[in-house]
Amino acid sequence: MPDTPESWSLDITAAGSHAYDVRIVHPSRAETRHRVTVPEPLMAELGLSAAQEPLLVRASLAYLIEHSPAALPDRFALDEVGRAIPEYRDEIVARI
Repeated sequence: MPDTPESWSLDITAAGSHAYDVRIVHPSRAETRHRVTVPEPLMAELGLSAAQEPLLVRASLAYLIEHSPAALPDRFALDEVGRAIPEYRDEIVARI
């Protein structure tokens, strides 16, 4: 049975303006660390408010864990996800 995002632990901490430090703990207890940034234009394109930014980060990480957990780079911006996975933008708004 594949891992679900709920079986992973996500620890997300604000790390500055539109930046988040993320620690992901796999069910096996292996962990990775990432820096995720949220470009302001992406928030406007998705029709989200500034207050929804942390929700977008959490939903995006759960989405990425479902789709390709091994491919998460150490540092990335969420607009890069939309370029790499075309359906991301439509799916992510429905999750928030």
